[in-house]
Amino acid sequence: MARRGRLRIYLGAAPGVGKTYAMLSEAHRRTERGADLVVALVEHHDRPRTQVLLHGLEQVPRRELRYRDSVFTEMDTDAVLRRAPRVALVDELAHTNVPGSRNQKRWQDIDELLDAGIDVISTVNIQHLESLGDVVESITGVRQRETVPDEVVRRADQIELVDMTPEALRRRLAHGNVYAPDKVDAALSHYFRPGNLTALRELALLWTADRVDAYLRQYRSEHGIRSTWHARERIVVGLTGGPEGATLIRRAARMAAKSSGAEIMAAYISRADGLTSASPRDLAGQRTLVEQLGGTFHHVIGDDVPSALLDFARGVNANQIVLGSSRRKSWQYMFGPGVGATVARESDSDIDVHIVTHSEVAKGRGLPTARGARLGRSRLLAGWLIGVLGPVLLTLGLAEPAPGAEFASDVLLFLSVTVLAALTGGLLPGLTSAMVGSLLLNYYFARPTEQWRIAEGHNIVAIIVFFAIAVSVATVVDRSARRTQQAARLRAESETLTLLAGSVLRGEDTLGALLERARETFGMETAALLERDLERRRWSCVRSVSVAGQQARQLTGPEDADVDVPVGEHTMLALAGRVLPAEDRRVLSAFAAHAAVILDRQRLKTEAMRAHKLAEGNRIRTALLAAVSHDLRTPLAAIKAGVSSLRSDDVAWSDEDEADLLESIEQGADRLDQLVGNLLDMSRLQTGTVEPLIRGMDLDEVVPRALGGVPEGVVDLDIPETLPYVAADPGLLERSVANIVENAVKYSPADTPVRVRASALGGRVELRVVDRGPGVPDSDKERIFEPFQRYGDTPRGNGVGLGLAVARGFAEAMHGTLDAEDTPGGGLTMVLTLPIVQPSLAPSPPPGDDPAAHPTDTAPAPSGAAGHAERKAAHAPGARSR
Repeated sequence: MARRGRLRIYLGAAPGVGKTYAMLSEAHRRTERGADLVVALVEHHDRPRTQVLLHGLEQVPRRELRYRDSVFTEMDTDAVLRRAPRVALVDELAHTNVPGSRNQKRWQDIDELLDAGIDVISTVNIQHLESLGDVVESITGVRQRETVPDEVVRRADQIELVDMTPEALRRRLAHGNVYAPDKVDAALSHYFRPGNLTALRELALLWTADRVDAYLRQYRSEHGIRSTWHARERIVVGLTGGPEGATLIRRAARMAAKSSGAEIMAAYISRADGLTSASPRDLAGQRTLVEQLGGTFHHVIGDDVPSALLDFARGVNANQIVLGSSRRKSWQYMFGPGVGATVARESDSDIDVHIVTHSEVAKGRGLPTARGARLGRSRLLAGWLIGVLGPVLLTLGLAEPAPGAEFASDVLLFLSVTVLAALTGGLLPGLTSAMVGSLLLNYYFARPTEQWRIAEGHNIVAIIVFFAIAVSVATVVDRSARRTQQAARLRAESETLTLLAGSVLRGEDTLGALLERARETFGMETAALLERDLERRRWSCVRSVSVAGQQARQLTGPEDADVDVPVGEHTMLALAGRVLPAEDRRVLSAFAAHAAVILDRQRLKTEAMRAHKLAEGNRIRTALLAAVSHDLRTPLAAIKAGVSSLRSDDVAWSDEDEADLLESIEQGADRLDQLVGNLLDMSRLQTGTVEPLIRGMDLDEVVPRALGGVPEGVVDLDIPETLPYVAADPGLLERSVANIVENAVKYSPADTPVRVRASALGGRVELRVVDRGPGVPDSDKERIFEPFQRYGDTPRGNGVGLGLAVARGFAEAMHGTLDAEDTPGGGLTMVLTLPIVQPSLAPSPPPGDDPAAHPTDTAPAPSGAAGHAERKAAHAPGARSR
C-alpha cells in the first residue's frame, strides 16, 4: 500500500499575521536542503514581500475555468499529481472551488494529493474552522461563509500557530503591508479592532492547546505511559459530598490562579450500589461552585474510592490532587488508614497530594446510606475475623487452665471476644463467635477437659448464659445497624425530594440537569426521558444523558432500560446501568414526575410565546389605528380639498392655480401611499410574514431608485462601481433606503445636502446616510427604531414614526443591520450593513483576489479596478464583466 503524505498546516490567529509568508519561508529552507518541492497554489494578494518569496520556487500552472462569462483560475490537481513532487504548497485550505471543479472544496483536493503520497503544506485562519463560526460572528459581527471541518485540521500531522500581538498587526496594516492604503482606515476601525484581534488570538491559542492535549493523550496511550507529565497544571479536587467540599474547591481555585492556564476538575467518587452517601443539596451546590470558578464536575463510579480517584487523575494527566482532612473520629482509623492517606501513599512521585484542613475535621462522617453490607465491607470482614479467629487465639493464649482456675473467668473472656465480634460485624459474626466459643469452652475448659461432656451443672448454666448473651448482643447490634441504615436512607431520600421540590418552586426547567441529577443519585450509566406517540404507538427519546467519557447504552424504548418508571400513558423515565430494588422507586417516581412536569412546562412556554406574539400583533394593530387617525386624515383632507376646489363651478381657476391644486393632490396621494405602505410593512414585520427573496444585486441599481421621493439636489450620492454585489431583496432594500434618506432629509438643514456613501468591508457592504441635523443622544439611539416613535418636537402629519422601524426590520430580514452613529461635527449617520452574496448564490472570487474581498473572508479588499470588476462579475449570477 502506497505511503500517505503528511499534512502540515500553518494556523493563523487573524488575517495578515503572515501564515503564507511563513509557509514560503519553510519552502525555501526545504529547497535549500534539496527537497523536491513545487508551489501548487499560493495567493500573494499583491503583497510585495510575499511575491518576492515566490521567486526561485517551481510553480505549477493554474487551471482556467469559465463560469458565467467569466474566467477564473484554480489549482490544477491533475498537473500536480502528474508532476508527483515530494512536497506541494497549497494555500487557503478553507477555499471553495469555482463551480465546475472536480471537488467542491480545496481541502478535498489536498486529500487527493495526500492519498498519492505527496506531502502538503497549507494555511488556514482560525476564523475559518467550522466549530468556531458562531463564536467568530459574535466577536467580529462577520459570518464566515467558507469553513473547513475541524476534523480536517485536527488530522494534520503538524500544526504550527502563526501569531502576532494586536498592536504589531495593527502597525503592519498601518504601514500598508497587508492592504491598500485606501482600505486601512476602515479595516482598523472595524474588523481589526484591538478587542477583536485579542479574542481571535485567544481562540487560536485555546484551540491549539486542545490539539496539543489530544496529541499528548494519544502519545501516552500508544506508549503505555501512566505516569503524569507535568506539561500543564491540572488539579483534581476529591469530593465526598460533605460540607467541606466548598472549602476544597476554593483552595484549588487559589492554587490554579497562581499558574496560568491551570485547570480544575472536581471528582465525586460513588459506589455503584444505590443511593449515594452524599448530600444531594451539597453536591449540587459544589457542582455550581466549581463551574462558576471555571472548572468542571465529574461523577465517577468506583467501589474502591482511592483507586478510582487516582485512575481518574492519571487519565486526565493531572499533577495535583486536593483532598480534605478526614472527618472520621480517631477510633474509626482502626478499620483502615482512610482515603487521604491511601491516595498519598499510592500516588507515587508523579502526583502531589494536598491535604486541606477544614472545620469538619474529626466530627464524624455521618450516617452512610449505601445498601449492601449495612455495616460496610471492612467492618464485616473484621467481624468475621474476630468471630472465627478470636476464640481460637484466646484458647491458645490461655493454654492449659491452671488448677483451681475459675471457669466463670474463662467464660467472661470468651464473652468479651464474642461481644467485640458482634459489635464489629453484626449478627452472623456474633453468632459464629458464640458457637465457636461454646464448643471451645466445653472441650478445653469445662471439666472433664478434652471431652464433649460437662460434669458440673453450673458450667452448663454458664455456657448457656454465655451463648444467650452473645446472641442478644449480636441481635441488638444488627437491629441498630438496620435502624441506622434506614434512618440514613430516609434522610438521603428526604434531601433529594426537598431538592426536587425546591427546583420546582424556583422554576428551574432544565430537563438535562434533572436527568443528570437522577443518573448521579442512583449511580446509573444513562438516564433518558421517553415519550410515546399515541397514534403510532412508538417510543422516542426526548432527552438523554450519560456518564462523560464512557460508551453508554442508548435508550430508545423501555426494552433498552434496566429500570423504567411510567408517568401517565405516554411518558416514561428510563435508566440503564443496573437493576434497582423496589424501595428506590419512591424517589425515582418523584424524578419521573418532575421530568414530565418540566417537559410540559417547556411546551407550555413555547405555546405562551406563540400566544404572546399573537397578542403583540393585536396590540400593534390597535396602536396603528390609534396612531394614524390624524396622520391618514391629513393627506386625505388635502386631496379632498384639492379635488373639491377643481370641481367647483363658481370659481374660475387659472392654469397656474389648477397646477398648484393638482400638485397638492399628487403630494397628498404620495404621502398617503407612503403612510399606508409603512403601515402594511410594519404589520408584516410584526406578524413575521416578511419572506425576502435574497439574490445578488448591485447597490447602484437600487439606491438611485430609492431617492425618487426626495427633491433633486438634497442628496449627494456616491456609490462606487467597484463594490461587490450584496445579498438582498431589491424591494425591501429600496424601501429601507428610501425611509432612511427621507428621515435624514427631514432633519438636515436646507442648505446642507444629505450624503449617501457606500464602501466594502470584509464580507459586508456598508451604506452610510449622513445628515447634519441636530443629532440624537446616545440614550435615544435605540428608541428611534421603535414603532410610533418621533424624536424631538416633530409635528403631527410628518409621519407616524414607522420609517426607521420598518427600515431596520427589513434590514434584519435580509440578514443585515441598521444602526445610528454620531456624525463628526454634528448630526446623525445611519449605517446600513448588508452581507455580500453567499457561495450558494454565486461562485467564489478568483484566486488572484485578496481574501478581504472574498464572501467569507474578513478584511478589506486590495485596490485595483480590474480585480474589483472581476470579483464583481463573480459575485452576481448572470453578471457581465465590466
